[in-house]
Amino acid sequence: MVFEKRDQKTDFPCRQYPGGSENWTLPGISLRMESLWKEQGMKILVVSNLYPPHALGGYEERCRQIVEALKAKGHSVCVLTSDFVLEGVSDEDHSVIRELEINGFFGRPWLPIHKLYKLERRNHERLMKAVKDFKPDLVHVWNMGGISKSLLLRMEEMEIPVVYDVSDHWIARSLAGDVWLSWWNDPGSILRHASRGLLKLLGMRKRIDKSVPTRSYRCLAFERIYFCSEFLRQLTVDRGYPVKHGSVIYCGVESDKFPVKQEFNPPRRLLWVGRFAEDKDPLTAIEAMVLLKDGPLEDCQLDLYGRGDPAYTTRLKNRVIESGLSDKVNFCFAPHKELRNRFCEYDALLFTSNWGEPFALTPLEAMAAGLPVLLSPDGGDRELGHDGENCLIIEAANPHSIVRALHRLSQFSDYGKAMAETAGNELMERYDMKVIVDQIESYLMESMRNKK
Repeated sequence: MVFEKRDQKTDFPCRQYPGGSENWTLPGISLRMESLWKEQGMKILVVSNLYPPHALGGYEERCRQIVEALKAKGHSVCVLTSDFVLEGVSDEDHSVIRELEINGFFGRPWLPIHKLYKLERRNHERLMKAVKDFKPDLVHVWNMGGISKSLLLRMEEMEIPVVYDVSDHWIARSLAGDVWLSWWNDPGSILRHASRGLLKLLGMRKRIDKSVPTRSYRCLAFERIYFCSEFLRQLTVDRGYPVKHGSVIYCGVESDKFPVKQEFNPPRRLLWVGRFAEDKDPLTAIEAMVLLKDGPLEDCQLDLYGRGDPAYTTRLKNRVIESGLSDKVNFCFAPHKELRNRFCEYDALLFTSNWGEPFALTPLEAMAAGLPVLLSPDGGDRELGHDGENCLIIEAANPHSIVRALHRLSQFSDYGKAMAETAGNELMERYDMKVIVDQIESYLMESMRNKK
């Protein structure tokens, strides 16, 4: 994504790539208008399926970071999210409205169509109440997995701009499966076809449509949308959605919150961070340890930080036990704030994702801590990793590839220090949260200008 930097004396744009300056603007937006919005602040309604502290992954954590950064810049932000809560976790943030109801996700049951109407209607009522009470200048849509997609049709009908932040597959791979919209629009069974015909004949679909839109998700325009990687944008285009015009704003990390590694040693203490799930593939990291146990790197230790599906976690632990690695592989957990302080204690990060990762945060966090990264460049991470320059590339689902990379790292005279420094410098220039927030703020302002 290319931004313009304006000369402060002439007000003429000078085209450059984005850096960390406060002066970045998008082409066409006047300094006077931008200055006014920055001075008075935008009123932004954020809509997301989950929001910390009641959260499960990186998408919602990144949402929180962006929300807090926009608030720090003087913008007013109200968050409308689901009623999902984690047991024993307290929350006193009154700017977060936790009222949207979930269907079929996060342990909630899938509702039949006659019960789903009530849920959809309540979600629309809560959206419109938030709009009426907060009076936003703009709606900022984040992850909608498990949340009524008919809300998107309602949002795009409103007079205020809607901006989509997409760093997950919820459009490319999940939107078409929305139960409510697919029931009304997909061919379906003979019974479904007959039921829809009867509702239309009786005028009931028209009445229902006033409270809950029943049009196809194909009606969505996605006029203002940005993705966390070129990969995710192209994947969404390939699935038939009209988003080729979308911009790319990469994920960012709060690099100033990571202690930086000072001493570099042969790769002995290895780190893995993520969900315990097949798509994140911690099993491949464990299998690499199996291969290492009788070689020159037999004294390697692997700490896996995360949580996940109990059955899959048990499978991982059983594999460790049956391989005789109980003294070499540890299963750990730490809150994100605490984990940030631990990255620098290790010799290398193993990132083994194997599912079409949009653009992962974990490698960026390791780079922020100055930790050498062994990266499976799956999906959007191909845009991040450059073998031998800022990381070592490994093959997904290939433990032998991890072993080769560790041997390679052990042969570096500085054990990856120069590579980690290159990664850290790139991160500060392109992926630091301050840089990313400036880009998002400019994109939101340009969205407001286009709607006026």
